[in-house]
Amino acid sequence: MVSSGGRVLFRAASKLLPRPSWSRGCVWCQCRSISVKPGGLKPKTVPARYLGQPSPFTHPHLLKCGEVTPGLSQTEYELRRHRLASLIEAQSDRLGPPASSSTHVLIVLSHPTRYMTNDIPYPFHQNQDFLYLCGILEPDSALVLYGKGRPDKTILFVPRRDPGRELWDGPRSGKDGAAALTGIERVHSTEELGVVLKSIKGSTLWYDSSNPSHSRLHQAHVSPLLEAGAMPRPLRPLIHSLRALKSSSEVALMHEAGRITAQAFRRTMTLSLGDVDESLLFAKFDFENRLHGANFLAYPPVVAGGNRANTLHYINNNQMIKDGEMVLLDGGCEYFGYVSDVTRTWPVNGKFSTAQAELYEAVLEVQLSCLSLCSPGVSLDHIYSTMLALLGRQLKRLGIVKAGTSDADVLKAARRYCPHHVGHYLGMDVHDTPELSRSQPLQPGMTITIEPGLYIGEENEQAPERFRGIGIRIEDDVLIRDKGGPLILSADAPKTISDVELACAQR
Repeated sequence: MVSSGGRVLFRAASKLLPRPSWSRGCVWCQCRSISVKPGGLKPKTVPARYLGQPSPFTHPHLLKCGEVTPGLSQTEYELRRHRLASLIEAQSDRLGPPASSSTHVLIVLSHPTRYMTNDIPYPFHQNQDFLYLCGILEPDSALVLYGKGRPDKTILFVPRRDPGRELWDGPRSGKDGAAALTGIERVHSTEELGVVLKSIKGSTLWYDSSNPSHSRLHQAHVSPLLEAGAMPRPLRPLIHSLRALKSSSEVALMHEAGRITAQAFRRTMTLSLGDVDESLLFAKFDFENRLHGANFLAYPPVVAGGNRANTLHYINNNQMIKDGEMVLLDGGCEYFGYVSDVTRTWPVNGKFSTAQAELYEAVLEVQLSCLSLCSPGVSLDHIYSTMLALLGRQLKRLGIVKAGTSDADVLKAARRYCPHHVGHYLGMDVHDTPELSRSQPLQPGMTITIEPGLYIGEENEQAPERFRGIGIRIEDDVLIRDKGGPLILSADAPKTISDVELACAQR
């Protein structure tokens, strides 16, 4: 999915804390192989009931013992909170006393339930920053980190048990269930958030007050602190600097999301028989993603036939695609909190025309060159500049730009025929960690998209007639690695002309 606009510069933290020398016992089976923190509480056992989200007790086919969400353990979530505390401590040390000795309070709110009409809710989707730090999938929750100098104490707030509401909305974890699931020892009901915040009396508040993720909790519990004179510092850039660097567990989830989406593309291409409704391709793509393990689509996909491919975020997906036209499908899935974002363009009758093949090969050649640049130390902005130069050469070669055009005008033409960036960060969200600038050097563990395109509208009288009405984008998901070159997470999606035509011919 193409992204627009620049972002705030923030240098991601490259030094990660060592793994703690202790970890809590497994709350599900109390495995002897996992030790308990010296002097700490005994591990809690999970209630023998459904919680507000899957658990190893109720969903053993999804979660292993000790996991909070599929693939991610209590230890990993705890390590994330330790790393965030270290970032706060490091910033405080740079400020010097008295900031370094002050009590820091960090507040992250969940998302609320949103309603499409009256009492019918939309499917709930958690605030990714909140989810990243604790793994709780329930609405109306909050996480507070605090401590003197180093905010390494954690309090979790979750909705209280309410049989009346649970009858309609489903089970809630409650304090005991949330504590057992996450391993966080101090858990309160959400109604107690304001009282607890007042009792901490922090002198340095870290909270994103400009755009609260939960307006009701903000007004009821956090606003009194701001009205009392607290001047919050932004927390989101620090969390995003951590989210940008993926652990091996996160990479595994993203790799599976990429694999599922690639197979969905392959199976959707089998409907290439001639005239086809965009809505049918949409339904097939959605079905294949969910059938093979995705939770849902990561965003409303673009299924754009013919000239509609030149509308970058076309999501109506309700027109007929005629035999001989191409379809641009930009889609991805979410797999237990991590997403894919892939684009392929192919002829709906399964065979590229000469003009379609010419334009497609030009975009593919540029994409392959850009993929080869995906290595540590290179920025997305540098790859973007390279993309524009390469597209400019292709435009001249194809006769879309005249041979004698100056280099400056060729670059202008490249920006006109490809008005979006070469890519963006990817992770828990499609346009992930937007606080990070695309001018900063890529680091091992970052995941990005690479998605050059050429868009030639029907009304474009400057381009050769055979190319008019064609829009092509090719997008893959890429993991930056220290060694071995980039890992293409969506590599199974057919991409060469021969592979695309072969996939279209499968029945």
